[in-house]
Amino acid sequence: MLRKQGKTWDGVPVPYLKAEDLDNATFDLFRKYAKRSGRMDDADLMDDNHGLLEKLRLYEGSYLKRAAALLFHPDPERYVTGAFVKVGFFREGMDLVYQDEVHGNLFQQIVKLMDLLCTKYMKAIITYEGIQRIETLPIPREALREALLNACINKNYAEPSPIQIRVYENKLEIINGGVLPEGWTVETLLSSHRSMPYNPDIANTFFRAGEIEAWGRGIERIITACKNDGFSTPEFRYDASGIWTTFKFEYPERATTQNDQGTTQKTTQKTTQKTIQNLTEQQQAMLSFLKEHPEATRKEISENLSNITEDGVKYNLSRLQELGLLKRIGGRKQGYWQIIE
Repeated sequence: MLRKQGKTWDGVPVPYLKAEDLDNATFDLFRKYAKRSGRMDDADLMDDNHGLLEKLRLYEGSYLKRAAALLFHPDPERYVTGAFVKVGFFREGMDLVYQDEVHGNLFQQIVKLMDLLCTKYMKAIITYEGIQRIETLPIPREALREALLNACINKNYAEPSPIQIRVYENKLEIINGGVLPEGWTVETLLSSHRSMPYNPDIANTFFRAGEIEAWGRGIERIITACKNDGFSTPEFRYDASGIWTTFKFEYPERATTQNDQGTTQKTTQKTTQKTIQNLTEQQQAMLSFLKEHPEATRKEISENLSNITEDGVKYNLSRLQELGLLKRIGGRKQGYWQIIE
């Protein structure tokens, strides 16, 4: 309805939202991304938050738009119901085993989702090229990130239900309550088409940050990333519930072949050694960091290691303890971490 009146949903002003209500850390993150992408002038990036919002066309007169709340507010759900993501792991028969919710603005959600899905919901195969350790997930990281961006940018946020990500033993589904332009079908998305994002102000900001293209190539980039890494093409579906993206879990032959050979060669090694080799890169990095800094807090670990949130640190600490590789000695304030050799 809003489109027919010449105004997109994310372009509607929010009278009570002010620039000072927004999250400074997210502005810093945007400036970092945009400087790297080269899609904004350095002078614009050096402007204050108010000026940057004007450059991004996130004002409607003297009021900030809904897009500004979704992109930069620490709690956009105060203004937009359903602006979060639900993630669940299901067994056969649709039995829910465990679940998580990811909150925060859209930039924060992408970072948190990549961390959560890659460390908790998917299992990686570990191989080596010489001394270089390679971690292969059942979905290419680039394709997964592109699919998450596509879902967050094109969701119909007027709908109160959140984006859902359902993970099974053999697949991952992203269900986004988005709406295609009139007359468009899945075949339109899979063929060459012009860019018509459902939320153009959100899309423009992610474009300026270098996170997406502006040529309607999101689906193409997902498919290309899969093909380049030796994965099959994901499936796409559009129905009354929204847009579905389904990745089947699989591992390229190069990873499974080498992994099988490595397993055969190491059958006589100790169980602890096998466990260490199957840790994720983040878990190995955490063990190395805690060996040098046994009294480190979750916050300190997150700040010193790249691409891991405090929630990710919490999960991996628990996982390392379950594997018998890490032990907590003492209490929360005076205690320390002991590496079990």
